[in-house]
Amino acid sequence: MRTHYRQAGFTLVEIAIVLVIIGLLLGGILKGQEMITQARIKNVINDFNGVTAAYASYQDRYRAIPGDDQGAGTRWAGAAAVPGDGDGVLAGAYNATPAFPPTAANEANLFWWHLRLAGFIPGPTTAAGASNQPTNAFGGRLGAQAAGGALGGMGGLIICTAGIPDKVGIAVDTQMDDQASASGSIRAAIDNNPNPLPAAAVATYVETGTNTYILCKGV
Repeated sequence: MRTHYRQAGFTLVEIAIVLVIIGLLLGGILKGQEMITQARIKNVINDFNGVTAAYASYQDRYRAIPGDDQGAGTRWAGAAAVPGDGDGVLAGAYNATPAFPPTAANEANLFWWHLRLAGFIPGPTTAAGASNQPTNAFGGRLGAQAAGGALGGMGGLIICTAGIPDKVGIAVDTQMDDQASASGSIRAAIDNNPNPLPAAAVATYVETGTNTYILCKGV
């Protein structure tokens, strides 16, 4: 007597349905990651634009550079703000270690305190953190300093943001400037926390998936 055994398994239709579902899930994940990247690119651009607008508004209101403002010491009641020296140059590095209250020589930190006291950016005004640099979407410092000829001869005041992944840095430079790391209003250095900034910008962006950059924009 012959016994017949029926082997259980998936049909081709069932396998095709599973593969379609897996494809949709993977596509959704990749699309979600791309949306997050695009949002972070916009955040970096908004940081540059927001600080530039705050700086210009401060100058319009007080006829002084935030951080360098000699009148800051008596302008805001109860704040006991530290004034700058009024020489028209923002002293200190964009990534200077913050302290509260900052010294008069560290105008790069006073820059943020004065902007907060004036109400142009959010944050504490009379306690620790009042002079701290903000952080960007990647946790890097967003700071300001006098260019001093760094990064290939940039002049005036520059805003720098650190820890920017390579693909984001390229996208920001493309959308705001000329996509060239060593020319234009936005320039880049490899992010190894240099203080001061290097004299030369990197020759070109290299997208390795691991490179991070400091981007600096003239205002």
